[in-house]
Amino acid sequence: MTGELEQQQSFNTLHKNIILVGMMATGKSTVGAMLAEELGFELVDLDHVIIESEGRSIADIFADGGETYFRKVETAVLQRMLEGEGRIISTGGGAALAPGNAEMMLEKGLVVALTATEEVILSRVSGDQNRPLLAGNAQERVRTIMEQRREAYRFAHCTVDTSELSAAEVSQHILMHYRG
Repeated sequence: MTGELEQQQSFNTLHKNIILVGMMATGKSTVGAMLAEELGFELVDLDHVIIESEGRSIADIFADGGETYFRKVETAVLQRMLEGEGRIISTGGGAALAPGNAEMMLEKGLVVALTATEEVILSRVSGDQNRPLLAGNAQERVRTIMEQRREAYRFAHCTVDTSELSAAEVSQHILMHYRG
């Protein structure tokens, strides 16, 4: 029993944070909140921290500075949030795209990629006006983004397809991996 406990502690020491990555609408925010409650960790929604630090919405940041500026701010905020521990960090869908972000996340916690089918993502985002990357034809944009990011989340320690799972089931999968 003591050996199991020691193994558990070393695994949790190695993974001081849990970082959720993946496409928009795969459940990162919802699952993140459940994980934070279960583990007693601080929940950090990267987009909310960016909004607070910039004093404007994501849509306004994109409109004023473009995606390049947003990604630069996102990387700086991510780096700052990863300096702590005992955090569940729910990233924006593109956080893994910037050079160096994947490596930084892997060094600072357990990285979990959440996925979902195109149909599920579309049903989850229908009517959501707060997603600047979906301006125009949402179905076409989701398909394009999924294609562009097909390989972007492969660096994660583990992947969970959320298409047919409840948020509670996804959380349990992640907790099993986290606890070894």
